[in-house]
Amino acid sequence: MSTQGTTLHRHLWQQQRQYSNISPELSAVLMQLAFATKILASEISRAALVGHLGLVGEKNATGDAQKKLDVFSNQVVMDAFVETGLVTAIASEELDQVKYLDCGSRAPYILCIDPLDGSSNTDINGSLGTIFGIYSRISDSYCGTEQDVLRRGSELVAAGYVLYGTSTLLVYTCGEGVHGFTLDPSLGEFLLSHPDIRTPERGHLYSANLSHASEWPPQVQAFIGSLTYPATDQPYSLRYTGALVADLHRSLLEGGLYFYPPDRQHPEGKLRLLYECAPLAFVMEQAGGQASSGKERILEIQPQAIHQRSPLVIGSAAEVALYERFLNSDDFCDC
Repeated sequence: MSTQGTTLHRHLWQQQRQYSNISPELSAVLMQLAFATKILASEISRAALVGHLGLVGEKNATGDAQKKLDVFSNQVVMDAFVETGLVTAIASEELDQVKYLDCGSRAPYILCIDPLDGSSNTDINGSLGTIFGIYSRISDSYCGTEQDVLRRGSELVAAGYVLYGTSTLLVYTCGEGVHGFTLDPSLGEFLLSHPDIRTPERGHLYSANLSHASEWPPQVQAFIGSLTYPATDQPYSLRYTGALVADLHRSLLEGGLYFYPPDRQHPEGKLRLLYECAPLAFVMEQAGGQASSGKERILEIQPQAIHQRSPLVIGSAAEVALYERFLNSDDFCDC
C-alpha cells in the first residue's frame, strides 16, 4: 500500500481499525502531542529572533540549568492537555512534582515527557528533541496518584520522540511497530516518511560523552577500546551531538549504540528513567533493538521516584549484548 501523502491522523485511524489496543482516545493524545510539537518546531526555528535563547537563571527539578526554551516547551505541553479530558497527570523533567490535570474527569492516560531534550544545544543551533511516554491510568482516585506514574516501561501503551533538526521528525510506537512522520511546513501536517522502522542487527557507530570516560568502570573503558581498535573488522565511528534524541535516532536507522554509564557525579547514571530511558527503550525494542542499564532490561526497572536516574545502553541488539558482556566481565576490573 502506498504511504505517499499519509498524514499522522489518517495513519492513526488506520491503526485503530487494525489493532484493538489503539483507542480513539490514545490517538487523540498522540495528535495533541503532535500539535504541541508543531508549536515548538516553529518557536525553535525563530528563537534567536524572539529572545528565547539563553538561560533562565534557575535549575529544574533534576538540577540542570534551565534554558528559556525549556520553560517555554514545558508550558506548551501543559497547555496542550489542560481540559482535554485525555491526560490526568503529567510527569515532566521541568516540574518538581507530578502535575495533575482535569481532576474528576476520569481522563484515561498519564504522560511522562522531556519537553526539550538537548537544550544545551539551543544557543548553537544544534539538534533538539522531545521524548514522551504514555501509560493507561490505573487508579480510581479523583485526580490520579503518583502510582499511576511510577510504572515499569513494559506497561507503556505508547512512546516516541520528536527530532528538531534539518526537518522535524516525529517517531512513535503503540506496540505495533515504529513509524516516522516528517513535518511538511507548507501543509502544517506530519506525513508518513519512515514506515515500519527496523534497526539493523549491527552497526558501526557509537555515541557517548567521552569527556567522562576516565570516570567510567574499567569494563566500559575496555569496551570503548574494542570499538576503536578491534582485532578484526573496521573500527566504529564516534558520533555525539549532545542531544539524546538525535544520537538515538541515528542508531535506530543506521545501527550501533548509545551509552551513558555511571560516573562520579552521577553514580546512578545521568538520564532519567521515566521520561528519557523507558520511552526510548520501548521504541528501540519495537524496532528490533535492545535497551539496558547494563545489568537489566530498562523496561523491567520499577521506578521509585519521578526523577529517578538510570545508566543506559541502547541500540542494535548485537552491540548492546556485547556491552553487557564487557560490563559484567571480571577480566577488566580489580574484583
